[in-house]
Amino acid sequence: MQPQQELVLRFLAEPQHVNFGGKVHGGQVMKWIDQAGFACASAWSACYCVTAYVGSVHFDAPILIGDIVDVRAEVIMTGRTSMHIAVDVSARDPKVQSIRRTTHCVLVFVALDENLKPKPVPALEPENDAQRARWVYAGKLKALEMQAQKERSELVELLRSAG
Repeated sequence: MQPQQELVLRFLAEPQHVNFGGKVHGGQVMKWIDQAGFACASAWSACYCVTAYVGSVHFDAPILIGDIVDVRAEVIMTGRTSMHIAVDVSARDPKVQSIRRTTHCVLVFVALDENLKPKPVPALEPENDAQRARWVYAGKLKALEMQAQKERSELVELLRSAG
């Protein structure tokens, strides 16, 4: 049996969470995302984890004061010491019960031992088509980030050599 693969944290969007436009501030949403990702990664690995990477954060719809916000985090891929966590945020007005997806991103967490060194995590074994599709999605994102990192390094080297 695999460890807990997913969880949902629920929040109430309160006045202190909003920006001058009356919508929940993107930084607040990112905090909730990181908290849910950490909770999911630590539940999977049974140890302390740190955020190693935050992929593109897609803000699809605003969150309003009074909305009930669900932040769903799921392990979609594992490495030796890392876990790719997909996070989807949805919001609903409790008076009308219409749910809308507001935000999506993928984070990578690394499990750490008591000496704060990377620690192996349980391997995720996709068990159905949906889990396999999310595994492939995580692999494609990983390849894109590796390519972008290579290009950034080449650009930095080019700028250095240009003097």
